[in-house]
Amino acid sequence: MRTIETGEITRNIREMCIEANHFLSADMAHAMKCAAQTEEAALGRQILGQLQDNLEIAGRDMIPICQDTGMAVVFLEIGQDVHFEGENLTDAVNGGVRQGYVSGYLRKSVVGDPLIRENTKDNTPAIIHSEIVPGDRVKITVAPKGFGSENMSRIFMLKPADGVEGVKDAVLTAVRDAGPNACPPMVVGVGIGGTFEKCALMAKHALTRPLEERSEIPYVRELEEEMLLQINKTGIGPGGLGGTTTALAVNIETYPTHIAGLPVAVNICCHVNRHAVRVL
Repeated sequence: MRTIETGEITRNIREMCIEANHFLSADMAHAMKCAAQTEEAALGRQILGQLQDNLEIAGRDMIPICQDTGMAVVFLEIGQDVHFEGENLTDAVNGGVRQGYVSGYLRKSVVGDPLIRENTKDNTPAIIHSEIVPGDRVKITVAPKGFGSENMSRIFMLKPADGVEGVKDAVLTAVRDAGPNACPPMVVGVGIGGTFEKCALMAKHALTRPLEERSEIPYVRELEEEMLLQINKTGIGPGGLGGTTTALAVNIETYPTHIAGLPVAVNICCHVNRHAVRVL
């Protein structure tokens, strides 16, 4: 059994909130550079160049890479041989988010009630997803999610008979409906299977998978490649102003489901697709 003080969770999440909002992850930075080289439309190349300039300025001057610094989504993979000491784990996570957003001068975008809508003034509470896994480590993924793209996400409760063609149509429908509102070039996370809430969680988690990693399941890998090709044929392009780079990647996760259903969720993320990962 390995003991971890929850203060370490707080400290790391504080740093990760600041890191994710100021620096693009390595996989996203590489994808953006490649897109700028392969984009066929002149205006599209110009937009991608401006986005690159923005990222350079953000890192150099410690300015957030987007004014919407998002709602903090935190994934915790907790080894079953870990024992936490200190305050409640949820409080420790929210403490890290609070410290990161306040001390990092990040925009506070969370309201305490969805209808009364009074700002909590520290960007808490976070959205926390935890999973118990083998081992004695804790993997933390902090993924601040802006709502320009979040608002464009969709869930489709398809019939089993809709099959893979129904899944393809659902993904393309979500992307076309999003258009420029998701701040393309986007990353498209897709969850297939499970239940109503499980497919949405998979779609969200899929956004945190490194873009160079393809699915280990052959048909899923082929589907990711086909959907990326089809999405980039829509012509939405960088900034929604036309071009051949509408998406940088399509990441798909699947899970067993009921004989009577085929749930599909599409969680779209903008061109920054912020996430930071640490293992304690």
